Amino acid sequence: MDGRIDVVSDVLETMRFTTQLFGRFELGAPWALRVPKKETSSFYVLARGSLRLRVEGVEAPVLLSAGDVVLVPHGAAHVLDDGSRRTLAARDMLSPEQLRGPWLSPLRLGGEGPVSTLVVGCFRFSPGVHSPLFNAFPPAIHLPAHEPGAAPWLAATVQLIAAESASPGPGSAIVVGRLADVLLVQAFRMRVATAGPEGAGLRALADPHIGAALGLMHGRLAEPWTVERLAAAVGLSRSGFAARFHALVGEPPLQYLAGWRMAKAAQWLRETDDSLPQIAERAGYVSAVAFNKAFKRWHGLGPGGYRRARSVGRGGQEGAALPAPGP
Repeated sequence: MDGRIDVVSDVLETMRFTTQLFGRFELGAPWALRVPKKETSSFYVLARGSLRLRVEGVEAPVLLSAGDVVLVPHGAAHVLDDGSRRTLAARDMLSPEQLRGPWLSPLRLGGEGPVSTLVVGCFRFSPGVHSPLFNAFPPAIHLPAHEPGAAPWLAATVQLIAAESASPGPGSAIVVGRLADVLLVQAFRMRVATAGPEGAGLRALADPHIGAALGLMHGRLAEPWTVERLAAAVGLSRSGFAARFHALVGEPPLQYLAGWRMAKAAQWLRETDDSLPQIAERAGYVSAVAFNKAFKRWHGLGPGGYRRARSVGRGGQEGAALPAPGP
């Protein structure tokens, strides 16, 4: 074994996403919802009906039909509506506060027209953790259920979410939250498989050489990697590897490696009691002084200060300590 690991799993595990559910809503036309820019990633599962999504800065709207899922991964401002008009009437706008009803109480909102059933929630990631692979997501990710070639897992997951949210019982929020986690992982997979020329980062995972290099960097983080060693490990020349890596990932190999080392170090500072020298060694630094300087350069404060600032209890209390975001 060469020590390569599943890069997608490592990225999502390091980013430590948690799922927050807002509930299931029966939206009668006319209706509209304006969601401001925020730090969380929204997701919408359309169990019945149709809707239109317009994301700020994106010209073409996304049209959803029953069974579709859409994610707004970077928290861009967006508007959802029933799609019946070009201009939204103020009286038809729902406030984000209306979508914070109790999970066990599906709500009916909007007018008396055709009804769309929507399950709403968001993903929250650990603060300050970024990845070029996640950053390569577009402003909106549409997972259509009925297009030819749609993955069978999508219809099954949406059906389970719709059924559980329609008849909630003990533990329903956890069940639907875990199913929503599956949607995020599958969206990552789908983007890796379909990323076009604009998908720097995600295309790298599908490339046999650069994908292998990323697996080695993630799996053997403490290794004293150089561009030459990485190139040799995946069977490319130094110059060819460096150029290909930069083109597919969006940054040079050692810059990516340094950033990921700092992301993992931040995770270990938040989630373990390991000493600073231990974390420095795990992150590939032979000198604690060099590690301290690099960490401060990336995160704006030293590792000790970061650990104190991010100190939380075990068992998911970090997510619980955060204020509830809007949908």
